[in-house]
Amino acid sequence: MKVGKLLHTRYRLNDLEKSVKFYKEILGLEELRRHKSPRGSELAFLKAPGSEELIELCYFPSSGPVQVQPDLTHLAFEVESLDAFGKHLVAHGLKYSDGPTMKESGGGFAFIDAPEGYEIELIQVSKQPGTAVIDLR
Repeated sequence: MKVGKLLHTRYRLNDLEKSVKFYKEILGLEELRRHKSPRGSELAFLKAPGSEELIELCYFPSSGPVQVQPDLTHLAFEVESLDAFGKHLVAHGLKYSDGPTMKESGGGFAFIDAPEGYEIELIQVSKQPGTAVIDLR
């Protein structure tokens, strides 16, 4: 027996509206739906263009405050150009928290921090044939 496709990943947070705004305005994700779970958590589901998997943002204050540990987890998104995305960040008063680190192949990666402290990796895929899509550093 094995599982099927990955459906979504959940990140619990302290401020749902601030995080939804970040994921929509900075990363360009689309908010698909919101609802309240049977146990009372407020949920927002977002999707990146070109992906089937969803990101579930969860606000559940009765379970206590969220404290994200450094380097615990991150989401990774493909970008066309790290340079252009860096300019997009600056226009929103933000900057990369690490990188960009470019490879000889033309690909590279960089990181930004989401409002709750979750790390977001941005990957510029090399256009050279035969290079890996995911660079494991």
